[in-house]
Amino acid sequence: MSVETKVPFESEHIQTFSNERKEPKWLLDIRLKGLELFETLALPRPEKTKIDKWNFTQFSHSVQDVPAVNNIATLPENVRALIGEETAEQNLVVQQDTSAVFAKLNSELKDKGVIFTDLKTAVTEHEDLVKKYLFGEAVNVDENRLTALHAACLNGGAFVYVPRNVQVELPLQAVYSIDTVETGLFNHVIVVAEENSSVTYVENYVSTEGQAAVANIVAEVYAGAGSKVAFGAVDNLATEVTTYVVRRAHVERDARVDWALGQMNDGNTVSENTTHLIGDGSWADTKTVSIGRGEQKQNFTTQIFHHGKHSEGHILKHGVMRDSATAIFNGITKIEHGATKSNGEQTERVLMLSEKARGDANPILLIDEDDVTAGHAASVGRIDPLQMFYLMSRGIPRKEAERLVIHGFLAPVVNQLPIESVKERLREAIERKVK
Repeated sequence: MSVETKVPFESEHIQTFSNERKEPKWLLDIRLKGLELFETLALPRPEKTKIDKWNFTQFSHSVQDVPAVNNIATLPENVRALIGEETAEQNLVVQQDTSAVFAKLNSELKDKGVIFTDLKTAVTEHEDLVKKYLFGEAVNVDENRLTALHAACLNGGAFVYVPRNVQVELPLQAVYSIDTVETGLFNHVIVVAEENSSVTYVENYVSTEGQAAVANIVAEVYAGAGSKVAFGAVDNLATEVTTYVVRRAHVERDARVDWALGQMNDGNTVSENTTHLIGDGSWADTKTVSIGRGEQKQNFTTQIFHHGKHSEGHILKHGVMRDSATAIFNGITKIEHGATKSNGEQTERVLMLSEKARGDANPILLIDEDDVTAGHAASVGRIDPLQMFYLMSRGIPRKEAERLVIHGFLAPVVNQLPIESVKERLREAIERKVK
C-alpha cells in the first residue's frame, strides 16, 4: 500500500502561516501556487528507484518556535559538536527545527555588503534580492510534486549574498537540526556571488535519533562572471527522516563552483545535484561520498550541463553499501550544441560489503557537439578478499579490517575536498557509520 500523499492542510493554513511571518504578497502567491500544483503534478522519477511509498507528506508544518540564544555554549551538544569553539571572526547561522536561533557575521564582511542570514530575516530585510533569486533560473516550482510542496511549505533556510569584487576568506557555516518528532523541514538556501567575488558556504544537517521527520531541501547557487563558490554539505539525518534534496548552480563566464557533498543520511534519500555551465570558460567540480547501511534506499543523481565554450565539468563519486542498503549513483554529463572545446569527465565507484547490499553506478555522456573531450569510468564490486586476508593475517579483527578498507576506499574523494571543515565533519560521519 502506498503512503497517503495528500497534503495535510488547506490553503487557509498557508495563508495564516504566511501572514504570521509577515511575508510579502509575492511570496504568498508562490506558496499558494505550489499548493495548487501539488494536487496535479507527479512525484519525481529517479532512475531505478521507486519512491511512491516513501513518506513525503506526513509531517507537522507548524513546529513550536525555539527561543534564540546569545552564545554557542547554550546550543544542543550535537549542534555544538559541528561548530567548534566560538571565535570573533566566525560566520554562523544555526536553525533548530524551523527556528533561526543564532546568527553571526563578522563586522568587516557586513561593512563590505555581505549578507548571511536566515531566509525569514532575508525576506524582511532584503526583499528585492530574495525575490530576484528565490525560485529563479535554477529551480522551478512546477517541476514535480515535491518542488511544489517545497514552495508551499517553505519554512527555513539561509540567504548568502556577496557583492562584486568582494572576497570572503573565512567560511560561512550553517547548521540545521531536527529535534522534534514529525517535523517537516522545508529549507531553501540561496547563494549569490556577484562578478569577481568568492565565498565558501558550508552546511550541516543533523537530527535526533528516533524522531520521524520529513526533509525537503532546495539550494540555489548563482555564480557571476569570474566568481568562485565552494559549496560544502554534510547531510547526517537519522533513519526515520525521509529526505528529498535538490542542489543546483548556474555558473557564468569564467566562474567556478566546487561542490563537496557528504551524503551520510541513514534514512531513505533522493538527492539531485545539477550544475549549468552557462558562460564560456565556466567550471564545475562535484565530489560526493556516501555510506548506506541498514535497510535504507538512496538515489544520487549528479548532472553537469555544458552550455558555454571551453567549459569544464568533473564528477567524482564514491559510495559504500553495507547490510541490506541499496543505492543508485547516476552521473550525467551533457555537452550542448555550441559548447565547443568543452571537457566533461566523471567517475562513479561503489563498494558493497555484504551479500544483501546493492549498488548501481550509471555514468552517462550526452554529446551534441563534435569538438569536445569527454570520458567516464564506473565500477561496482565487493570488498577484495585479499585485502581482508592481508589485514586479518596481521592480527587485525574483521570489523576493524572492514573499517580500514572503507576509509581507504573513500579517502581519494575525501582528501580532494576543497573545504577543510567539510573534510573533518565527513571523516567524523564516516567513522560513526563504520564502527
